[in-house]
Amino acid sequence: MASRLVPSVFRSTPRVLRQLQKTQWRSISVTPIRRSDSLMVHRDSDVNNPSIPFKFTAQNEALIDEILSRYPSQYKKAAVMPLLDLGQRQHGFTSISVMNEVARLLEMPPMRVYEVATFYTMYNRNPVGRFHVQVCTTTPCMLCNSDAVMKACEDTLGIHHGQTTEDGLFTFTEVECLGACANAPMVQINDDYYEDLTYDTTVSLLKALQNAAEKTGAKPGEYGLGGAGAKGALTGEDKNVKGGDATNAQGRSYEAQGVQVPTPGPLSGRKSCEPAGGLTSLTGEPWGNETLRKDGEL
Repeated sequence: MASRLVPSVFRSTPRVLRQLQKTQWRSISVTPIRRSDSLMVHRDSDVNNPSIPFKFTAQNEALIDEILSRYPSQYKKAAVMPLLDLGQRQHGFTSISVMNEVARLLEMPPMRVYEVATFYTMYNRNPVGRFHVQVCTTTPCMLCNSDAVMKACEDTLGIHHGQTTEDGLFTFTEVECLGACANAPMVQINDDYYEDLTYDTTVSLLKALQNAAEKTGAKPGEYGLGGAGAKGALTGEDKNVKGGDATNAQGRSYEAQGVQVPTPGPLSGRKSCEPAGGLTSLTGEPWGNETLRKDGEL
């Protein structure tokens, strides 16, 4: 039996020695660490600490009553997300005081509200500018040259993503998919989506917002064109929306406080997400028994 094992031992010994002779090493990364503690850790500051009082306005209290009426009384905690959003619109960002007030109204442990606010990235834990410019750089937008949109924001605003301009007017953020992939690249500014962007149209858009803010007397901390609590842009059916040449950001606009602001949507001439080069399918008569609606809707 020993004679049978000896050859196998001699065969395996060189293999073990070769493995020991291999140089063992690990590459050292020099990339700086970028922690995301700000998303889940609170640190008191001059503008965000529990001693700063916060109460909802009378108008928002009426909205809260309407929101709570949608839920059974024993499940009113389910309204935590819309109330946090309402508090952010009033205060400008979701401060610790906003979260504490929401917890009080919904009779929830404050920690449960903190858990929600720190999980969802649409709740801004720190102050943001009057225009929160969120540039999508996920794959569809990246393939459609979202890098040009990022560069346009950096060149025009003079800041990098994650920063706010000195006048408190713009906050520039790089984000993941915002759900407008068919019209990539795009940005979300407050509640509005601007799509089919290029470097030039992005610059025009930002300058138009700067001009609009100057005419309305922008102040740091105001959220949206109308100030704290402002709603998003008007819809395309609103009588205040003005048509025009959609190839530049100033051509299409809606009126807010007497100022023309670029209308959300594609800035390339498209009305929606139809093919940019025109219809390429379903251009002929149906070949079967298909029938279309006769009421003119299609």
